[in-house]
Amino acid sequence: MNKFQNLGITLVLFLFAFTAYHPTFSQDVPIIDRELFFGDPEIAGGQISPDGNFISFLKPFKGKRNIWVKGVNQKFDDARPLTADEKRPIGGYFWSRDSKQILYVQDKGGDENFHVYSVAPTAEPEKDSEVPLSVDLTPMDGIRAFIMSVPKNEPTIMYVGINDRDKAWHDLYKVEIKTGDRELVLTNDFEYNGIIFDLEGNIRVATKSTADGGTEMLKKTSNGWKSFYNCSNLETCYPVRFHKDGRLYIVSDKGSTNLSSLQILDLNTNQIDIVEKDPEDKVDFGGTIFSDVSDELIGTVYTAAKTKVYWKDNSYEQDYNLLKNRFDNAQISFNSSTTDENTYLVYVNSDTDPGSAYVFDRKTKETSLLYQPRPNLPSQHLSKMQAVSFKSSDGLEIPAYLTLPKGKEAKNL
Repeated sequence: MNKFQNLGITLVLFLFAFTAYHPTFSQDVPIIDRELFFGDPEIAGGQISPDGNFISFLKPFKGKRNIWVKGVNQKFDDARPLTADEKRPIGGYFWSRDSKQILYVQDKGGDENFHVYSVAPTAEPEKDSEVPLSVDLTPMDGIRAFIMSVPKNEPTIMYVGINDRDKAWHDLYKVEIKTGDRELVLTNDFEYNGIIFDLEGNIRVATKSTADGGTEMLKKTSNGWKSFYNCSNLETCYPVRFHKDGRLYIVSDKGSTNLSSLQILDLNTNQIDIVEKDPEDKVDFGGTIFSDVSDELIGTVYTAAKTKVYWKDNSYEQDYNLLKNRFDNAQISFNSSTTDENTYLVYVNSDTDPGSAYVFDRKTKETSLLYQPRPNLPSQHLSKMQAVSFKSSDGLEIPAYLTLPKGKEAKNL
């Protein structure tokens, strides 16, 4: 997105929600309790395990959001909690590739010293506890850890950044997911802030911030780390993922272009080719969708007034269009999937619907409702949001959204 437009979008036009529900507008449109909008959802963050045997999700337990699990054919009433943090809600989690562990990061009461934990979905609760044991995989005082990679070719390990040596910089460790046994694989003596692995799980590229706030990319060579690409603090560039042929996908707006694009870079020759930019030439490159089965780029994503997906894989495009038609052109998100990518958990939502999660079978094309995060929110009383734009004083087009009160004529507002 044009950088000035990006700033301008913060000027989004809102006629606040409470206006739409003021009883003087229409007795048929009630005031809706804001807790229904902003309180904890009943269920959120659903995922299907890679082996397809479990559904995991986030749900309040002991007053805080925690991780739960159930068998794929069990009812939600039969689900059981896996964590019981009573001080701070768990923000997210993911499955190990072999489906034997659920991984998450959590601090203690908001100290922001995040540790990495694993918990087995099949484990029995500990004695005198309602949940099984969560193993702290980074049990060091005063550190902050983050997960950097979970390689496909080694499903029992992950790579974790830990700042135990130097609080300012994270060294890279190889960690056994089940036991927490760890091995130092890269000392951060050149101040990197990100690592990119190739498709075989090899460390290939690092990123770091330059003194002036720009970005530098370095490649690992037999003679150490060598710089191969950089952009200034007024530009954006970052690596995405390796191609099967060894080239590197990057996103960049370096040079005279005003919008970023998806590019592919040869690390041996430094030749760069443009893969794609916004076909409508309005917004920055948004994101990529890759298949973990084929390692192919199967879709690209852009966000203007709404999110738009350009599919590169015909079968996924057909499934996406089928779901769009089935759910009245709602927003469709493919979330977690089984390892074979035959079963997906998809999320369906719109401007007047907080959404529903469905299990989608790509073979049979059947969808089955899994849960609604806010089932008590009366969607029938919500007002539609329309995309609008206007010219700023210097002639730039400012994108915005307009929501009009429901049950009142749209004039003299």
